[in-house]
Parts: sequence; C-alpha cells; structure tokens
Amino acid sequence: MKAIEAEAAAPGFWDQNQKAQALLKEKAQLEQTVEAYDRQLSALEDAGVLLDLADEANDAASRAEAAQSVAASARAVEAMELSKMLSGPNDRAAAIVTINAGAGGTESCDWAAMLLRMLSRFAERRGYEVELTDLQPGEEAGVKSADFLARGEFAYGYLKAEAGVHRLVRISPFDAAARRHTSFASVFVTPEIEDDIQIEVKEADIRIDTFRASGAGGQKVNKTSSAIRITHFPSGIVVSCQNERSQGRNKDLAMKILKSRLYEQEQKRRDAERDAVEAQKKEIGFGSQIRSYVLAPYRLVKDHRTGVEKGNVDAVLDGDLEEFVTAWLKGVRNPNRPSD
Repeated sequence: MKAIEAEAAAPGFWDQNQKAQALLKEKAQLEQTVEAYDRQLSALEDAGVLLDLADEANDAASRAEAAQSVAASARAVEAMELSKMLSGPNDRAAAIVTINAGAGGTESCDWAAMLLRMLSRFAERRGYEVELTDLQPGEEAGVKSADFLARGEFAYGYLKAEAGVHRLVRISPFDAAARRHTSFASVFVTPEIEDDIQIEVKEADIRIDTFRASGAGGQKVNKTSSAIRITHFPSGIVVSCQNERSQGRNKDLAMKILKSRLYEQEQKRRDAERDAVEAQKKEIGFGSQIRSYVLAPYRLVKDHRTGVEKGNVDAVLDGDLEEFVTAWLKGVRNPNRPSD
C-alpha cells in the first residue's frame, strides 16, 4: 500500500492517465481487503469478550451467540482466502460462457440446455448479472449452442472452473424404449476484455533523433535536419520519417507509425493468449469430461479433477456448484485421476 502511495505522489504520475487509473484500482482493492480483515478481527475480539462473559454468568444463550459469531468469521476468512487464489490478470472480469452440445442429437441438445440453466443459476446465486447473448435451438429440443455474459466481481475467476466437457448419464425422456443414454456438452469460458487497445508512449521510453533527410523532396528537405528517428526502448521498435519538410510533421507522423506498430504488437500478444486458451479445448466425448452427472441407475455427481462427489443431483443442476468450484480453485486434485 505504501509503495502505491509513494508512486502516486511521484512527479508526473497523473500525466499517465491509464497507469494512474490502474494503480488507483489496485489501491482500492487492497483497501477493501484490509477493511475486510479488520472487520473479522474486530468480530472475533467481540466474540471472545462475549464468550468470557458467558462463562462467568454461565449464560448458554450468549455462549451460543459467540459460537455463531466465530463460525461466521471463519466462513468470511475462508472466502477471503479463496479470493486470494483469484489473482489472475482477468479473474475480476466479467465472464463469457459458451455451451455447445456434443454428438448425440436431441439428447445432447437437451443436456446443453440443462447446463445453460445450471450455470446461469450458479452465476445468479453469486449475485452476478446474467445476460443471454446468443442461442441456437436444437432441431427437436434443447439448444445446439448458447452464450451468456455474467457480470460481477470475480465472475470469470469463478466460472472458469466450469470450463470443460460435462457428461450426463440418464434414462432418456426421448427414447420410447426407456433406455439409458450418455450425453456430452462442452463449456468454454473467456473473460470479457475491452476491445479498444490504448497505446501510451512515455517520454522516458523513447529517444528522438533528428538528422538530415537524404531522399527526394527539394533543397530545403536536404539542407535542414527535418528527418526524425524515434527509438522505443521497451519494444525495440525504431521508426524513421523524412518525407515531410517540417520536422514537426515528421515527428507527428513517426509517432503515429510507432503507436500503430505498438498496437499491432499488443494485438498479437492478445491473440497469442487467446490461442493458448483455445488450445485447452478438448473433444466433446468420452475420456475428456471434467464432471459426470449420473441420474440412473444411481444418482451422483462426481468431479473427475478433484474427486468431489454430491448425491443431491437436483441441487447441483439447480446451480449448487460452490463445493466443486471451491475445490478446483484450492487446487484439490483427485489422486485416482491420471495426470493430464
């Protein structure tokens, strides 16, 4: 916190608007964390005082109240510890969730619709705003694909835990012979990123050299040092401009070219990050599922990554995913699952 305050007090800090806003946002987030910690510390101290009084007066009601306060603080601290694990660059961003039905026709389309409801309900349980942005219905029932946007603090950080292939085993409601079917659908989660790329060139990061133009353009161009060369140290990009007679116009044009190349460089970096995420997609079928939902012959939901199991399948399909997501965020791994 002190380091941020010192940087904010440095000369010229407010001249760099983009950096200043990012630093202020980080400061606000740190202040929220400190305030939350102080609240729980105060609550525990109050509970301790209440417990001492309860013991002196042998007051069972006060003792129970103190126990409830301690339990609430424990849950709050656990939530704070969990939020610390959401430290990725985009974890606080809104989440774009895409659901695709796998092979299997109507069965898989119906399963995709069930997943859409489940994940939407999970997002709503966390207080996120959910907006359906696209839906391609199945030919007979369900959906072939659907996209929704979840807006709220750490929406991407939490929902990214659901990315992967989901497997459903049940007695098919579409099979007249009432046979058991296995269906697959995939979930893909990406952070909502601002489309516009703001390029900020700091004076300390560049060197501007002037030199005499060597090309055509008239006697004045060749006799004055109107040509400009800009070197951008962080990227190593060097831009030269000598087409204009005015040094000022050459400088303006060179800066435009530099910003254009920096924009292209940043776009390539983002494309590479997106491609890395895309590469994590797996085939929608056997052997690649992250979780199985079994409705027949028994009822059980099992996460193959963490080993977490829940028998209340209806609650899970209604959006009760906290236990699965928390285990995944904490890095719990199923010892019986082969390494990916």
